[in-house]
Amino acid sequence: MISKEESYWFSNAILVPFYLAGRRPAGRSRRPLHHPLRRGLLVDLRLAWELPSGVVSIGSGKIYSGVRPECRTGGPTVQEARQRTRRPAGMASPPPRVCVTGGGGYIGSWLVRLLLSRGYAVHATLRDPCDPKNAHLKRLDGASEPERLRLFKADVLDSDELSVAIAGCEGVFHVASPVPGDKVVDPESEVMAPAVKGTLNVLQVCSSRKVQKVVVVSSTSAVHFNPNWPQGKPKDENCWSDRKLCMDNENWYHVSKIVAERTALEYAEKTGLNIVTVCPCLVFGPQLQPTVNTSNELLIYVTKGGPTVMKNILYHIVDVRDVAEALLLVYEKPESYGRYLCAPDHISTKAMVEFLKSMYPNYNYVKCSADADIFTPISSEKLKNLGWQPRKLEETLVDSIEYYEKEGILQDADGKSCVLPYLFRFAVEN
Repeated sequence: MISKEESYWFSNAILVPFYLAGRRPAGRSRRPLHHPLRRGLLVDLRLAWELPSGVVSIGSGKIYSGVRPECRTGGPTVQEARQRTRRPAGMASPPPRVCVTGGGGYIGSWLVRLLLSRGYAVHATLRDPCDPKNAHLKRLDGASEPERLRLFKADVLDSDELSVAIAGCEGVFHVASPVPGDKVVDPESEVMAPAVKGTLNVLQVCSSRKVQKVVVVSSTSAVHFNPNWPQGKPKDENCWSDRKLCMDNENWYHVSKIVAERTALEYAEKTGLNIVTVCPCLVFGPQLQPTVNTSNELLIYVTKGGPTVMKNILYHIVDVRDVAEALLLVYEKPESYGRYLCAPDHISTKAMVEFLKSMYPNYNYVKCSADADIFTPISSEKLKNLGWQPRKLEETLVDSIEYYEKEGILQDADGKSCVLPYLFRFAVEN
């Protein structure tokens, strides 16, 4: 009688060709045409035999019976399944492989770091892998191990480059999207095409490469600006920003996020590709990349005390490390679906300044208007119900300032005034 290990290797080495060719060995039930083995995926046949009409969904982490994502329930996780069929001693299983677009950015860098720490192999797309601003990725723990981190030159508007980067990946995190710091002159080329067409390109490549699950990073900019939402009712995943309103106000970043996220969810409905969107709010926290990103420029402006008076409005804030955790959570949870709002805390400008002054009294800080603007809060209950546990806002603010001080970012540069990014012009008194 052969062992389980011998049975495993016999199954994959001898019986896989029968299934890939559309045939079956004697005594085995016929698998449906939609079975992944008939599409050429290399999975453990014994798992498929043990479960009636079993379908292995690698990206979502469960074994199902060919049902739609919203109906998927039960079944062992992929990790449990892999434990049942461990390779012989000395034959380590390859790590799960995923792709992160925009892997050198603020959120992308922390996501790559988290994925490496959790044992994933990562393909990171960058505009220029040789650019010194991306050197920090190679210094991450685990990045030097063979085949753990690969950097790819890929523009989201180039499907061929994306296809090379995504090849061999079971999951994709689409993070890359323009965040303009200055006034947008040409909305189509600067923001809309990279965000919308870029997202569609990524999804189409994922379909062609048989990717199992895609997580698309959107923004609460696609949620906030809805004048018809009931006042006082927390905004949830059913709330969408008014596209025409944002266009009339020339808020092109907001428009790009609205259209790109709707494009992703409509693509999922049309094609059946497993797509989940995550909408972070204003993201603070330490950086891994050397260049200061747009959202941190806002906190630096508040701390150093820019020349303008800021409105006492409510900001929804999330830690960049918690965003990375949320992205991986919705990827690994098979029951995740649709969109998730990632906005755990909120604070007014005045309250934020008062807190920072109590901790770091030696900075100038921005002046605030006395009146507080009415701002409807956002709910992240759906994400928290999935198991997300974000850190406290105070920790995020303190860690941000500590990082700025360590890097010398809060030191005044000769002849250079502190400038508020154009994206946040709504926060300034006229």
